[in-house]
Amino acid sequence: MNKILTLLLLICLFSACSSEKQRVNEEVVVMPPSQDAEEAASPKVKFFQYEDQASYPDAILELYTPLGNQIFKPGKVPFEFNVKNFPFDLNATKEFKLFNILNGGDPAGFYSPIFQRDLTVGSYRVVAYLVDEEGLALKNFGNYVDRDFQVGNSSPFPYSAEPYLALNFPRSDQLYEVGSEVIIDFLVVGGDMKLDGLKVAIEVNDLRYEIDHMAPVRIENLPAGAYQVKVSLLRSDGQELDGPFSTVSKDIIVR
Repeated sequence: MNKILTLLLLICLFSACSSEKQRVNEEVVVMPPSQDAEEAASPKVKFFQYEDQASYPDAILELYTPLGNQIFKPGKVPFEFNVKNFPFDLNATKEFKLFNILNGGDPAGFYSPIFQRDLTVGSYRVVAYLVDEEGLALKNFGNYVDRDFQVGNSSPFPYSAEPYLALNFPRSDQLYEVGSEVIIDFLVVGGDMKLDGLKVAIEVNDLRYEIDHMAPVRIENLPAGAYQVKVSLLRSDGQELDGPFSTVSKDIIVR
């Protein structure tokens, strides 16, 4: 009987250890020294990812409306999506599972795959994507879609084959508690980071971190203060891309 109990305890212990998320690509960055001599030594900020498996790799998001470069009258513009292989069940969580980004702005969440948005005259690029239980963007092929369209008398965006960024987190003026993780969650749209030789540079004020694949980047031990988070899509040699959405900046506050 004691042997059985011991075996069960070992199984439970192994399961608990194996369920812990493993950090990868961790990099420690020392904050610049403070002007206040009475403050403690500059904290060591950590950038890292978790070695997670992709959620819902077979999920498919299709966009039926708008069509490419379709023209709408100013006012309510219809959006119609089709979602496959994904638990789009509002009764289960009451949380947004579908998000849209227009022209590099903050994401807007929707409970239904069919809705309208009130838009003024202009050219628009929509990036739509599904999210997991943590609110992080799904990043496999088919999990997200993009489309250009116009409202009113507006010229289309100039054609460009260059990839570009869509930033899920952080949002503009997002607040974080001291001690919590700051998450940088992005999509590279219209390209493959490995095949196209791309990398993403993340700058948080004077701190910098680079990543060569799509994965949420987490920042630990960021002290209280105001920060500008700048996320840039670059060639592997550091050359910036020319597209209008190859760089996204957001202000955040840690308090």
